[in-house]
Amino acid sequence: MSAPTVVPVSGARPPIPEHRGGPGRRLVEALQTPGGGVFVLAALLLVAVVVANPSFGEPGSLIRFVGRTAPIAIAAMGQYFVIVSGEFDLSMGAVITAQVVMAGNLIGQDDGKVVPVLLLMIGLGVLIGLVNGLLTTLLKVPSFIVTLGTMLALSGLVLYLTGGAATGNPADSFRNIGRGGIQGVPVLEVIPYPALILLVLAVGAVVLMRRPFGRTLIAAGDNPEAARLAGTTLWWLKTRAFVLSSLSATVAGIILVGYAGVHPSVGRGYEFTAITAVVLGGVVLGGGRGWVLSAAAGAFALELLFSLLNFLGVESTWRDTVQGVIIIAAVAVAGRAWSAGRRPASRSPAGPDPATSPATSPATSPASPGTPVPGTTQGES
Repeated sequence: MSAPTVVPVSGARPPIPEHRGGPGRRLVEALQTPGGGVFVLAALLLVAVVVANPSFGEPGSLIRFVGRTAPIAIAAMGQYFVIVSGEFDLSMGAVITAQVVMAGNLIGQDDGKVVPVLLLMIGLGVLIGLVNGLLTTLLKVPSFIVTLGTMLALSGLVLYLTGGAATGNPADSFRNIGRGGIQGVPVLEVIPYPALILLVLAVGAVVLMRRPFGRTLIAAGDNPEAARLAGTTLWWLKTRAFVLSSLSATVAGIILVGYAGVHPSVGRGYEFTAITAVVLGGVVLGGGRGWVLSAAAGAFALELLFSLLNFLGVESTWRDTVQGVIIIAAVAVAGRAWSAGRRPASRSPAGPDPATSPATSPATSPASPGTPVPGTTQGES
């Protein structure tokens, strides 16, 4: 008896084909997606950078590069949670700046204040995320406008408190989080603390995206109405995504204090760099498609590109232009690639043989036009 043929509902998004074959084939298929292609791009850029500057390929130089890139990779993973849910967070750079200035002015040279101020910074990050999320979901204000307003409010407050000049100098025990590391490591010489923090957060992000929260977040970004009809509390789901974004900005700010110092310009533009890294990682603006590790890989690919341009003697003033071009190109390529990957398989024009097809039953019959069709999910593979 032949397998029943289910005719897709008109207008519904066809499901993504299941993985077939062994791990090798699955890896090849993953690398052909926008989310997997960024790892290939990062590898090619690494080779180009090493060719331009052979000393960059030394283990010690590579691990220090990972440590320097960790803040933007962490910010990109935080931005991923918001973008994959179908929203934006433009307040990330201002949150980083506010956290940096807070640390510099509240800790001072008193080591006893490090832990309390760290807890205060985390609390502020949660509060900002809650405000952004609740205004977006409950008051129905577009997240672009909400987070833009938060960005302007925080930036204005920081300028008022600092006068636009560097203020504060936190204790070395706090700054050591961003510029310190495990010394005496064979081959690598040192493992920066930021690299270890990035590793822990990356593992946590992957685990989270494999949990019901992550899968529901992607489904909500892909088809909010279907997710709502399935019983998802959208306002709380997306609010948690904004909280994760603000917390990632907080962690990035803690690290940046270590080697960037305390200045109102620290963190400026980080929101656009994070968005560039996310879209370069193949995450679709509008939600529903993308992998969290690809967002982090996009940050490394972006920093490798900037390093290559620097070694080739290209002026740093071209940085914003390059980011703008990358955003436009990456969004166009990712959107087309994901759309191509979700097209339904071709079916025989003759259709199923009624003589061999099983009787129509509720389990195999096509859904009625009024039946909601859940959105597809594309998370960590």
